[in-house]
Amino acid sequence: MPQDAFTIRYIADGLKSQLVGGKISRIIQPSRDSLTFIIYTGRGNIKLEACLSAQSPRLSITCGETNAPAAAPNFCMLLRKHLQNAQILDVVQPDFERIIYFDFKCTSEFTETTMRLYFEIMGKYSNAMLCENGVIVGALKTTAISESTKRVLFGGVKYCPPEPQDKISPEDTEALAAALCSFGGDKVRFLSDNVKGICYATALEIVAYYGENPTAEQVKSFIFSDPAAPCVIYADGEPCDFKVRSKAEEQRLYPDVLSAQSAYYSFVTAKRNFTEKRTRLSSALNSAIKKSDKRLAQMRQKLDECRDMEMVKLKGELLTANVYAVRRGDSKLEAVNYYDENGGTVTIELDKTLTPSQNMQKYYKRYAKLKRTKQSVEGQLSEAEKQRDYLSCINAHICNAETVEDLEETEDELAALQIIKRAEKKKKPAAPPYRSYICDGFKILAGRNNIQNDRLTKSLAPDDLWLHTQKYHSAHVAVIARGRTVPDSVIKTAAEICAYYSDGRGGSKIPVDYTLKKHVKKPSAANAGFVVYTDYSTMLSDPNKHTEIAEDSDEG
Repeated sequence: MPQDAFTIRYIADGLKSQLVGGKISRIIQPSRDSLTFIIYTGRGNIKLEACLSAQSPRLSITCGETNAPAAAPNFCMLLRKHLQNAQILDVVQPDFERIIYFDFKCTSEFTETTMRLYFEIMGKYSNAMLCENGVIVGALKTTAISESTKRVLFGGVKYCPPEPQDKISPEDTEALAAALCSFGGDKVRFLSDNVKGICYATALEIVAYYGENPTAEQVKSFIFSDPAAPCVIYADGEPCDFKVRSKAEEQRLYPDVLSAQSAYYSFVTAKRNFTEKRTRLSSALNSAIKKSDKRLAQMRQKLDECRDMEMVKLKGELLTANVYAVRRGDSKLEAVNYYDENGGTVTIELDKTLTPSQNMQKYYKRYAKLKRTKQSVEGQLSEAEKQRDYLSCINAHICNAETVEDLEETEDELAALQIIKRAEKKKKPAAPPYRSYICDGFKILAGRNNIQNDRLTKSLAPDDLWLHTQKYHSAHVAVIARGRTVPDSVIKTAAEICAYYSDGRGGSKIPVDYTLKKHVKKPSAANAGFVVYTDYSTMLSDPNKHTEIAEDSDEG
């Protein structure tokens, strides 16, 4: 992302136009490397996000939710002490550097002073420092005197900006022209390595605009004179960058660079949050599945041990019938099997240290234990297999999820199973809408998770059509009939959607069952998403996502 001085100049201008005159109403530090400021302006509240991590440092306007930690970090408390209700006087980018500072008018009951908050947007060296009269009051990332560093950053020392890089100023066209003439290699790499305030992505755009050999005047014009055309660049249908101006074919224009940056990072943040949440849920669920598989394996092993139960019983009976022929100290007994029509014999192993009677009791006790084990394990095995199938169903929904909202209720589901611990939320978010489609005038709805599947199925009218894949875990899909006969074309579309949102998505010719809602029942105390159904027909369908429509609510 082009967080060079060239781009930051437009960001600073955008922040200045929106925030000057506003007052700080709230300050939050959601994480170690980020700060959020709620700023009240005449146009309402604006949320300024300062991300100072190594990966994507930036200052941007955001509309997303910000979770405040239970205890505010020290730097956040310092900012609240000095900047709460402070008025923004100016927003400046000094000396065409990757720095933006805010000047504040801070007023208390007894004093009135001016303070300056620096944001250095410099990759892994990104930082924020609050200063008064040129002296650092506090910094987000401090250094110690013992550290070997060129800059000392802690309270009480004078603020010194980072040392300027030994690069050519784009305004010095004479020096830049001489350097360009003497260099015959890759001009993109030359511009990014030798011209102040330009990163590689910006150098690429300069060459795209002016060709392989741009002049010094063209470089200066691109940076300072050419009109901005802020845009978000797309690749494969997804945002991949934002630019002040670009020659890229697939792009979406925005009124200013700040808006383009906010739109891009909204997508990046949403994608990152979705990936992180899905990874966390999948990891916890996979651990639970491994435990379930281990438990099932142990149960099946115990049942295997019980296969010889009847033979143990037989040996006990034969030993009882032939106890007169056994002497203490015998190691085995060859007894005629009177259940065998052919008159075969059975070898009965004996414990030399036990009496014949005790050996007989040993076989009966072992048989009784195996019988109890079998009865107990068979009942537990059935429940364990149902639970394992339920976990597989949840896993299918996690794999098919497309947004964070798709995972919210699944997270609740895993928390209810005590697979994960979920922090208490101050406000429960509204349930996300069903996936919704329109086909030939019929509305098709699909659940995003087991809880939604239950709610969707329960909300249907008796004559609405209900669909589910056969032998695969899938979303519950419904066609809202409203008393009409559902044509085959609509059923085909609904079946393709059902096949797509199943764990058979990677295949073809997926069997999809469909029936009227009145034939679908949920057993008492069944897991979320589990139903039984009758009077159904089956259609072979190829998975197809189809195009959703926007819905205001999830009511069918």
